[in-house]
Amino acid sequence: MGQNDLVKTLRMNYLFDFYQSLLTNKQKNYLEFFYLQDYSLSEIADTFEVSRQAVYDNIRRTGDLVEDYESKLRLYQRFEKRRELYNLMKQSLNQPELLKQYITQLEELE
Repeated sequence: MGQNDLVKTLRMNYLFDFYQSLLTNKQKNYLEFFYLQDYSLSEIADTFEVSRQAVYDNIRRTGDLVEDYESKLRLYQRFEKRRELYNLMKQSLNQPELLKQYITQLEELE
């Protein structure tokens, strides 16, 4: 698995966590098997008794769908920004002015 594949898988895992309640059971199952449990397309196809192409199409469409949700709701983007700010705050405990700036930025995310 290449670096880009790993980054995409990690992103899809986060997007799945944030948006799975908006997906159908079939969409959830396919994404969970593919991204979280690392099943191959063939293994998923065998499990659900469908073609590999059907699995591929569903995973691609569902991936596009969660990316669309993210572009509108930005839950993952805000999560990443909060995580970044928390790390900066930990590094700035002895710098009250910086802490105030980070707190303000956190409040703006809400």
